[in-house]
Amino acid sequence: MSMIFFASVVRVRDGLPLSASTDFYHTQDFLECRRRLKTLALRLAQYPGRGSAESCDFSIHFSSSGDVACMAICSRQCPAAMAFCFLETLWWEFTASYDTTCIGLASRPYAFLEFDSVIQKMKWHFNYVSSSQMKSSLEKIQEELEFQPPVVLTVEDTDMANGMMNGHIPMHSEPAPNFRMEPVTALGILSLVLNIMCAALNLIRGVHLAEHSLQCYLYLFYSPARTMKVVLMLFFICLGNVYLHGLRNLWQILFHIGVAFLSSYQILTRQLQEKQSDCGV
Repeated sequence: MSMIFFASVVRVRDGLPLSASTDFYHTQDFLECRRRLKTLALRLAQYPGRGSAESCDFSIHFSSSGDVACMAICSRQCPAAMAFCFLETLWWEFTASYDTTCIGLASRPYAFLEFDSVIQKMKWHFNYVSSSQMKSSLEKIQEELEFQPPVVLTVEDTDMANGMMNGHIPMHSEPAPNFRMEPVTALGILSLVLNIMCAALNLIRGVHLAEHSLQCYLYLFYSPARTMKVVLMLFFICLGNVYLHGLRNLWQILFHIGVAFLSSYQILTRQLQEKQSDCGV
């Protein structure tokens, strides 16, 4: 009597099926159990090395170690020791045939299709060879199960995995709250008016200073010492602004640099006027 109906090898980190036995059963209960096995494979990284789950007339058993896990669908009458002995033997055969690098680089389902024949032979061996021939192996597994029982999952646990990927719960979409803009207060209007006035005054100052730009340029050209003094002053003003603001507000830094240039023009204009007064112009 067949006790192991289906077996597969999956990658633990994402549940990617690497190889599986041929499926000859198409009953509704078996297909439902296959669905639960696939969804459970996505969460193997959250469970310990061995576990079982019952579904209808079948049982799902899994055994994982490292990057590879083996899963099987067995009848309810199949002893747990026999199922885990089969899974452990399957795990050893697969890891002996493929190294960790090949397993990690697999990008498509059932990348190791040639291993299916090995699964079929091993499944036939455990289904039709007498238990007396595997007595030592079964006794060893039975002792391990008594010392460290496998985790037992319920049907709700396997259903919970449906729609999940790698253990991340999908976010439930909710309608966004309807925010409405509040009217501008009197303080906000006053602040806006003051900013406009300051901008207008700066514009007037800029136009006034632009009238003397040519004279300032000629004055600097004939006074190298004063030119170096103004350049150093601008450098330290810019450096101080960058240090104070920590590059947190680029527009504010540019604004202060512009103010520094305007201040420099004022200083140069005053010096030019004093120069002209000294010359009696």
